[in-house]
Order: sequence, then C-alpha cells, then structure tokens
Amino acid sequence: MPSEDFVAPALVTLDEPPAERRACIDFLLDLAVDAGRVTDRSAARDALLEREASTPTGLGNGVAVPHARTDAVTAPTVAFARSDRGVDFDAPDGDPATLLFCLLAPEDADEDHLEVLSRLSRSLADPAFRTRLAEADSERTVVDAIREAVA
Repeated sequence: MPSEDFVAPALVTLDEPPAERRACIDFLLDLAVDAGRVTDRSAARDALLEREASTPTGLGNGVAVPHARTDAVTAPTVAFARSDRGVDFDAPDGDPATLLFCLLAPEDADEDHLEVLSRLSRSLADPAFRTRLAEADSERTVVDAIREAVA
C-alpha cells in the first residue's frame, strides 16, 4: 500500500495536544475523523483505548504510537501531533512522548497495519528521523518525512 494513501496534511497538526493520555488519543483520533477516515468515532475510540489498556503504546525516546484495528475506519490511517511538554504513555524509558502517532486500520488490513507499524517503529529508532519530525515547520514537512520513512 503506498504511504500516500494513509498520511496527508489533514492528518497532521503542529498544535499542542492535551497533556493527558486519553485526551491526547481523542485529539489524534479527531484528526482522522475530521479527515473523513472514521465512520464511527465511538467504535474507533473504544478500539484505541482497549489496545492502550492492554499494552501501553509508549515506545521510548519521546515516541508514542496508539494503534488499533477497527472496521470504524475507511482505510489505514496515520495521524500525527507533537507536544512540547510531552504526554505520559508509560514508555519503557519513563520519558513522556513528544512525537505522537495514531495508527488506525480496518480489521481486514492486518498485514498492512503491521507493516506500517513495523516500518514506522524502525524509522522512529533513528534519532535523525525523530529530530526531523521535532523540527518540522509545516504539516507538509511531517507528511513528507513519514512517507519517506514508511515507503
């Protein structure tokens, strides 16, 4: 699946998200809702919160990737926000997340969902990629960085 299909400027914001984890997940989810990617916000939210409750999605190095598979989305979707103050996602290193992703995929998109998550996770292990996202001055710059990383 081409990365252009699941990331777009409408799914990215450089505005400060809420500092509380659930509110931050709602903030990221609303990017997908507003972009027309979600058919049932409540079901998508439930799937994200259920996943978060089973295993927190803080990866460390200032990164969190709440994610879920749900038929409440129309296509695999990546939403992004960044935070100056950080949001606690129970990362293994204890650091708050400043680079925040939300990955949603339909139930039948298992392989695509896992491949995007895998490629994104590998890219996020690279300090240069994290710096590029942290210093991005526009939504388009973030989209371009994600497309390159996941392609």
